Amino acid sequence: MEAATIAATYPVSPFFGSPHSRPYVRGFRCFGLSIPLSRLFAASMKYRDHRRQVATRSSGERITAQPSSELRRKNTGGIGGSEDEKLRSLRALFSRPGIGIDAYIIPSQDAHQSEFIAECFMRRTYLTGFDGSAGTAVVTKDKAALWTDGRYFLQAEKQLGRDWILMRSGNIGVPTTTEWLNEVLPSGCKIGVDPFLFSYDTAEEMKAAVSKNNHELVFVYDCNLVDEIWRESRPKPPFKPIRVHDIKYAGVDVSSKLSTLRSELIEASCTATVISMLDEVAWLLNLRGSDVPHSPVFYSYLVVSYTSATLFVDANKVTEEVLVHLSKAGVQLRPYEAILSEIESLSDQGAKLLLDPSTVNAAIVNLFNSASNRHLHRSENKVKGNIGRGTHLESTTQKDAPVQVNGHNTLFKISPISLSKALKNEAEIKGMRNAHLRDAAALAEFWAWLEDAVHKNMNLTEAEVAQKLLEFRRKQFGFIDTSFETISGYGANGAIIHYRSNPDSCSIVGDKNLFLLDSGGQYVDGTTDITRTVHFGDPTARQKECFTRVLQGHIALDQAIFPERTPGFVLDVLARSSLWKIGLDYRHGTGHGVGAALNVHEGPQSISFRYGNMIALQMGMIVSNEPGYYEDHSFGIRIENLLHVKEEKVPNNFGGIRYLGFERLTFVPIQSKLVDCSLLSFAETKWYNEYHSEVWEKVSPLVEGAAQEWLWKNTRPLPLPQQ
Repeated sequence: MEAATIAATYPVSPFFGSPHSRPYVRGFRCFGLSIPLSRLFAASMKYRDHRRQVATRSSGERITAQPSSELRRKNTGGIGGSEDEKLRSLRALFSRPGIGIDAYIIPSQDAHQSEFIAECFMRRTYLTGFDGSAGTAVVTKDKAALWTDGRYFLQAEKQLGRDWILMRSGNIGVPTTTEWLNEVLPSGCKIGVDPFLFSYDTAEEMKAAVSKNNHELVFVYDCNLVDEIWRESRPKPPFKPIRVHDIKYAGVDVSSKLSTLRSELIEASCTATVISMLDEVAWLLNLRGSDVPHSPVFYSYLVVSYTSATLFVDANKVTEEVLVHLSKAGVQLRPYEAILSEIESLSDQGAKLLLDPSTVNAAIVNLFNSASNRHLHRSENKVKGNIGRGTHLESTTQKDAPVQVNGHNTLFKISPISLSKALKNEAEIKGMRNAHLRDAAALAEFWAWLEDAVHKNMNLTEAEVAQKLLEFRRKQFGFIDTSFETISGYGANGAIIHYRSNPDSCSIVGDKNLFLLDSGGQYVDGTTDITRTVHFGDPTARQKECFTRVLQGHIALDQAIFPERTPGFVLDVLARSSLWKIGLDYRHGTGHGVGAALNVHEGPQSISFRYGNMIALQMGMIVSNEPGYYEDHSFGIRIENLLHVKEEKVPNNFGGIRYLGFERLTFVPIQSKLVDCSLLSFAETKWYNEYHSEVWEKVSPLVEGAAQEWLWKNTRPLPLPQQ
């Protein structure tokens, strides 16, 4: 999957209560979920009618992705000059007593900063009609705008209604959300947000930014305004059971992981930590779930102190096996919605919390800080009342709960679990290797089938192709789910970096253009993510040159050797330099971290042109290698493998440090038809041939018949150029 920037700012309202009950904890809301049925897919009869229409586009005709100005908006936009009904309903809430705001910001996230979220938390998607995974909507009393990045420009053009302004983040002259608000709102306005849906860091940055024009960032605690208009049609919250992640795949038991975390707390002089990232909770407790599409996680919070660990989760999801598993590690259970009362209790106890401000939501931090301030003021008043009666001032302050200068018992620091999770142990690496080989076997069977189907003119849609790939993966041992929604893009659709094929309107996969397939699987022992681009007919010289230059970037990164403590952005240029030589580039990162039987996108590491991430690549990390090129309204190219960071044996040891490189985990052929051999060096051709020799050696024993024949044909070496 294309390398997204791993940056978290995503929460959910922490409560799965009755839609009509909204308990409060000292002014903080605990919001329940009223919840809906999906309206994302058309009826099957309509689909069959559409298939007859789409088949006429299957051969010869160039498929073009239309710009937004030529598209007829039906999902969210109004007719003519009428206002979008959802926007009208949302704006009507701005003046409600107790709210009183001039603008409202709607992020993509849930209360846990998740990239993929349960359908009941897809508020931005519901409001805007844009269903890309990244984006922020801002609504004022007379304007509505959506920000998204280069992966989604074309998709957003198609999906946004007439009332929405598309802000192409990262393009020159495009303001940020807060810059735009400062421009369009008169001085002194109130800008509302749901504090559960923003990380503390993000909320503080926004607060400072809007204050430049004398605006106030208002935390709307008692309700989420989108939920108020969504009401009964909102999907129900997830309820599937949690499962134990076997120690043979996890490698380290829960007690050992908790012991390591407690050592971190002691070193940081903190008494407890609140863990809100769902993959961190799952990894630490060796548990997996299915609350979030494509990610084996479950909605929960975890509070760990020196002496205890408490999991806040819906008890209906906890099986007897999970209960025994947690009991052995001394982990207690409390209801999910009890997290806020626990935060207040920690404050009353004088706890000092280690919190990751980039992931924990602003509601939790503000509650703890407010409660700590009240506790501090009570202590100060007690001291003042006792002055002159023989009480010493220093005796009234708890020495084991130091207060920072800002008056809050908090230490803001990157989550220690984030790095521990990223550094895979031997069992996790073994599981990843095995999962990738089984995944490669499924892909060999799939590509053999698809190539034959296209040549037989079976008129398969992009959606049908993606579904067939799922069927092949399901045959493999340990397959659980896809690791993200498959990107199956033919022709112009392949240029939409995060394209989603809608069964109602997607294209036929033919032999007149490139076909890009980005997919992955969640297995019991590992997570896969792979992209291949193919042509079932005769590629043009332009397509071959672009493909070959993407391949050269892929090879350069794969072969990189670098000193330890090198951050990922330093390597990004290797993947782009061949494209840069002819003035081409791509609008996404080159590599993201990948979890072991966990999230397909994980931090803290990345390989990206965004140089803000200073986290070094370290042994045990897994990253993707996925350069690409996208010609708008024409075709897209991406080549992606996963890599394991390992130590390299080098003849020298300059600076007394180790040098690192990569072990390939992905073994699926890269189509030779698309390679312009005249552009490849001897070393690049040698790499290509050695890689395909390894693909044949590792995968051929796992397949037979047509799949093995296809694998043999597609692993033949390229002719070596003269040196």
